[in-house]
Amino acid sequence: MKIFSSIPDLPSENKTIITIGTFDGVHLGHSVIIKRLNTLAQKTKLQSVLLTFFPHPRHVLQIDDQDMRLINTLDEKKMLLENSGLDNLVVHEFTKEFSRIQSANFVRDYLVGKLNLHTLVIGYDHHFGRNREGSIKELTALSELYGFNIEMISPQLFENVAVSSTKIRNLLEDGDIEKSNRYLGYEFFLFGKVVRGNAIGKKIGFPTANIEIQNKFKLHPANGVYAVKVILEERVFKGMMNIGTKPTLEGGKKTIEVHMIDFSEDIYGKELQIKFIKKIREEKKFKNLDALKQQLLVDKNKIEHLIDRC
Repeated sequence: MKIFSSIPDLPSENKTIITIGTFDGVHLGHSVIIKRLNTLAQKTKLQSVLLTFFPHPRHVLQIDDQDMRLINTLDEKKMLLENSGLDNLVVHEFTKEFSRIQSANFVRDYLVGKLNLHTLVIGYDHHFGRNREGSIKELTALSELYGFNIEMISPQLFENVAVSSTKIRNLLEDGDIEKSNRYLGYEFFLFGKVVRGNAIGKKIGFPTANIEIQNKFKLHPANGVYAVKVILEERVFKGMMNIGTKPTLEGGKKTIEVHMIDFSEDIYGKELQIKFIKKIREEKKFKNLDALKQQLLVDKNKIEHLIDRC
């Protein structure tokens, strides 16, 4: 897969099969669109192109509302798409000026004029252009005018639910890891750097790696204790993660910490990938550290058995 940082960067001597969207999560619904895109490209012997935007349009257009967190960072999205069979990924910068382009001009000047569009593969609810004014009806009219094809993908139902990035974000923010993973088609993950904490966990036999997530828009699940897999330099470890304020220690500040089971190396400053398996309980305040330790022993046993069955 070749990656381009703007629409004009993609060589357009040949016709292309294109899909457009933010593709946050690269979930099961997205996979259907991408699979159809690749199938058409192979059938027509043309290049498949996924056009996405960065930053996320809401982060650009809604300056007073920056609360929305994303399932994937841009680097994570690229990593997921790398194995999708795509020929080309175009990540075009989304700006206020770009958002003001009228839908008809976007199709004429960018999709047809610069990307040499042959067929557009889109989801059933796709809108585009200034104020999302472009609709399927308008696209149909423009396709007749400029001579390209449209293939619309119907909503993808999973467990009788139309899978969407919004639904998955809500599930993750509620701590429903199992359902979100089913809708994603993979285990939700995050990357973080190990930084120094207060070392209380080490004193009770459960040393933790404090995780710093550098991307402020990266979503992380609801507060609680989770069964996770921890990937360190291609090695995989069982882990239990706590997201929250550590009420037993009167922490106050929200932290993300992971205890790697049967692990004792010094990993300060290293990057970990955390894959979430299941939320096993809510975060709670214990009367003392001994009570906390006893609960952690129960958590550890539950997590080991859970991950062994995965």
